[in-house]
Amino acid sequence: MSGTVVVLGGRSEIGLAVAVRLARQGARAFVLAARRSGDLDAEEHALRTAGAETVARVEFDADDLASHERVLGEIVAAHGPVDVVVTAFGILGDQALAERDAAHAVSIVHTDYTAHVSVLTHAANLLREQGHGTLVVFSSVAGVRVRRANYVYGSAKAGLDGFASGLADALHGSGVRLLLVRPGFVVGRMTDGMTPAPFSSTPEQVADATVAALRAGRHTVWVPSVLRPVFAVMRLLPRPIWRRLPR
Repeated sequence: MSGTVVVLGGRSEIGLAVAVRLARQGARAFVLAARRSGDLDAEEHALRTAGAETVARVEFDADDLASHERVLGEIVAAHGPVDVVVTAFGILGDQALAERDAAHAVSIVHTDYTAHVSVLTHAANLLREQGHGTLVVFSSVAGVRVRRANYVYGSAKAGLDGFASGLADALHGSGVRLLLVRPGFVVGRMTDGMTPAPFSSTPEQVADATVAALRAGRHTVWVPSVLRPVFAVMRLLPRPIWRRLPR
């Protein structure tokens, strides 16, 4: 991997874990893009310890859609060519609050879906101009069949999953590809204090599966892989049963 790895959401546990593994496998140049980019000392140290030679920090606000094209263009101009763009930002939100407060519901969907549509469109255009590169998009099994217990977050992930799948098809033949990652419950900062669901994983396990799928040239990966057949069955559950399932 001779080009740069860009992590949009530079303090994300999963995004950083993916970057660290790529550094261990030979990637040398990284861009960590996040709000308060000056506070990414620990993340930069982790990458340099793993073998990174250059780690640039870029100020990036996923919710500021108007800035996406400029920020990505500046990254490519300063640090290109880009081999991998990882979109690792997102929020879980408060489902109970979102059911009462429309503004909170919209903020979840804005970050977890709308912002991804914007940044992925701009990133795809830039990679098409290069003629190569890979987009890594983190969806969720929460979007495969949306549950009552987290339907706001789940609906955003359902939209993202559909958008990313369509974008992957649109990129076919361009030299650019998209890897869609569908993790189950991930035990980490975002889910701190929550009871883990069956078939939970850690950010490190998600990163291991993601990097293995990147190397194998796959287009979709479920983490853990057992969730694929599990959700094939869960799609068939009667709605009265489905609506009672926890998040």
